[in-house]
Amino acid sequence: MNTEQHRHMCGGNGFIAALDQSGGSTPKALRLYGIEESAYSGDAQMFDMIHQMRSRIMTSPSFTSDRVLAAILFEQTMDRDVAGKPTATYLWGEKGIVPILKIDKGLEAEADGVQLMKPFPDLDKLLARAVAKGIYGTKERSVVKAANPAGIKAIAAQQFDWGRQVLGHGLVPILEPEVDIKAADKAKCEELLNAELLAGLDGIPDGQQVIFKLTIPSVDGFYSNLIAHPKTARVVALSGGYSRDEACQKLAKNPGMIASFSRALTEGLTAQQSDADFNAELKAAVDKIYAASIT
Repeated sequence: MNTEQHRHMCGGNGFIAALDQSGGSTPKALRLYGIEESAYSGDAQMFDMIHQMRSRIMTSPSFTSDRVLAAILFEQTMDRDVAGKPTATYLWGEKGIVPILKIDKGLEAEADGVQLMKPFPDLDKLLARAVAKGIYGTKERSVVKAANPAGIKAIAAQQFDWGRQVLGHGLVPILEPEVDIKAADKAKCEELLNAELLAGLDGIPDGQQVIFKLTIPSVDGFYSNLIAHPKTARVVALSGGYSRDEACQKLAKNPGMIASFSRALTEGLTAQQSDADFNAELKAAVDKIYAASIT
């Protein structure tokens, strides 16, 4: 683990930019960016275009380490270059922004009110590549859709199993058991999840830490117990389908929780904007999310 990066992640003011849309969510991300599916043919062109969007964000003068602590990357983004340098090297070396890698390969069908991560037998190989490329940590997402105790126990167990595997490579895991904001019993889901996550921290070796990426809770300050735990480096919030304004309003009511927004960060950015307009729009987004993250 890079101790300088870890100090920055644990103690810095700011938020995490989630630039990790993968195959399934990329067409929607491009559409919101003003690029219709008719503008590209096949996955190769699609991923070239999303990388151009991400590169434009990362190289923007509005994307700075005094606001953005870290950026979560899709595997292909890690393997590509930004401004002539490997993405992780560019982020940390040129910008002082910590590089993080999304490692899950999508979701299983819903069972017991949750969607677990698909099995990934080659995870150790990916983690070894991440270490070689200068990645600090990882992110893995699964989803809670109903307050089913067995399902939520299973989702927490899987998150911690993967997390320990990540820690074994000297990387810091972000565990992301997202609670669907449309869940009818969202607050009850969060009660069950909080208890499982708190219990799961007992299985993390002393001296090591994880980061949690969680849906903004229905009860303000509900995750303060996780935030205060010595085995928690940070608790960060996903935007979960809320608009930027709504996500920031809700986040500001949760002291100690910082943003890790994806769509809420890129909202309003388009390929058609001039660089001046693009940078101004990005700066407004960054400043708003930063303000909500330091309350």
